[in-house]
Amino acid sequence: MSNITEWIKTTIPNGLKAKWAEKITIKTTIMRAINPWINFNGNAEEAFTFYKSVFGGEFTKTIRFKDLAGDEFQVAENEANKIMYIGLPIGKNNVLIANDVPEFLGPVSENENRSKIYVATESREEAEKIFNGLSAGGAVEGPIGDSPWGTYAGMFRDKYGIEWIVEFDPQL
Repeated sequence: MSNITEWIKTTIPNGLKAKWAEKITIKTTIMRAINPWINFNGNAEEAFTFYKSVFGGEFTKTIRFKDLAGDEFQVAENEANKIMYIGLPIGKNNVLIANDVPEFLGPVSENENRSKIYVATESREEAEKIFNGLSAGGAVEGPIGDSPWGTYAGMFRDKYGIEWIVEFDPQL
């Protein structure tokens, strides 16, 4: 029974309880994961090789624009080896995904706020390792350390312009 159905049964007057409770059905969506997808200006493979050196693992799939080329999908020679899709498993159920944006679509602004990728770690040591690895060559916005809300966290923009938050919460 859902919390809303329980609330109706305990809050709504007796005459309306059964009528309303029977008509309300709560549907929830159970997602496997939410996976960040990053657009790059031709350096997706370089960035993901760097991310792989920090997170470990192997790419699940790498597709280049030339792999899709044909009569119906023409690919310029200078774009043939660029990445159409690359995936790197991160953690238990997530995949970090990226592609290179073809030149005809215009450049991705490396300095815009594209949101932050949040990494929840299993320990302070893992947080340190990921923070230090990914922030190398980038710009630290908030050094990793104890936060006022009781976690161990840090924030930075990596050398590819991607913004990250790395956090360990000992209460989870």
